[in-house]
Amino acid sequence: MHIVVVNRWPRFHDEERWDFSLGRFEDLIDHERHRVSYVVDPVGATGVLADPARIAGLVQIDDVNDFEALRDAVRQLTRQVGPVDRLVAVSEFTLGIAAEVREALGIPGPRPADVAVYRNKLRMKELVRRAGLRVPRFASCDTPEEALAFARKTGFPLILKPVAGAASMGVHRVEDEETLATLLTEIDTGDYELEEFIDGAIHHVDGFADAESRIPFMAVSRYINDCLAFEAGRQPLGSVVVQASPLRDRVQEFARRCVAALGMTSMPFHLEIFVTPDEDLVFLEIAGRIGGAEVPYLTEKLFGINLFEAWLDALCEGQATLAPKSGDPSGGWLIIPKPAGLPARVVSVTSMREEFGTIWRELVPRPGDVMEPGGSYDAVHSGRFILTGDEAAVEQDIRKIIAGFHLETVQLETVPVSE
Repeated sequence: MHIVVVNRWPRFHDEERWDFSLGRFEDLIDHERHRVSYVVDPVGATGVLADPARIAGLVQIDDVNDFEALRDAVRQLTRQVGPVDRLVAVSEFTLGIAAEVREALGIPGPRPADVAVYRNKLRMKELVRRAGLRVPRFASCDTPEEALAFARKTGFPLILKPVAGAASMGVHRVEDEETLATLLTEIDTGDYELEEFIDGAIHHVDGFADAESRIPFMAVSRYINDCLAFEAGRQPLGSVVVQASPLRDRVQEFARRCVAALGMTSMPFHLEIFVTPDEDLVFLEIAGRIGGAEVPYLTEKLFGINLFEAWLDALCEGQATLAPKSGDPSGGWLIIPKPAGLPARVVSVTSMREEFGTIWRELVPRPGDVMEPGGSYDAVHSGRFILTGDEAAVEQDIRKIIAGFHLETVQLETVPVSE
């Protein structure tokens, strides 16, 4: 087969950064049995580490999310190498554009309508609701008038979010009608939806759906703080893998019903669920990709399962075999966001590794490093930690790290050119 990989991820060659280390295309796709080509942007070019002699073709474009540029690059590879049998995209931000290119060029694989069930937040909630599962009350923001009418009927606070967003970017908690009316003048309302605010702890379920929408592997975790507060830079974000309990059993069954309702097959998923104070379960959203932050690295450490390997096997070989889950381990992760007032130079930083035996991996900036704004969960933040151990002990240590961590910086006017 001719497999074209769309890549926007870098790879790091030092021993400290573990980001994207599990998505090793050069190892996980057989470059001898298949003709493997790549379409990359400048950052993604650094993540193509296969021997150039084993690469069938490579095209670099400015933006892999530019439909015309991506389509034309795939056409170029078709002329150079031959018809494309698989167009592989594993980033949340390329799933939709890859589906559009498949449809435009007649390449086998998911089409935009298929991807919508795990990219379009209106579509996914409608399907889950039809399956008899509770979802927040929701409405599109097609017009400001419709949005305001929904808000008056539902009440505040409300959540305003992009229909196809990710990582809490562009999400607003709206406290009153005046604020909502102002926000509606600042966004493209056709790309947004409103949701009822649900009071509850957010859990996430990370797993893999097989060819029949069954789930041979999943792990349930409970967030510490929330993604929206982290995205705004207000709070650290963490998560702890939940060990055996009646609540975990209910969450797992809820996940099975969600995946079946959405018809998700041969792919990983990242599902988020509210658990209310009365332990009702409420669907939040689902993504048809591997969980972000430290989720894949902790999953491999605890369960010996590389979800990237399973996904690429399903995409390129037609099937994925996952080892049976053994034992009931736990662990967790914590990301402490960058400080305000960037760019800034690090003066001092607290390493927590020696204090907490539960820490498996730690990434903190060094004194003298310049911290710049921007980046997602995989950036060098104030501190990133992955822990293993008993559920209660790991959560306790995460909270102690939050309380005891200290980063001192001095703000810079501009970053020196030499840096």
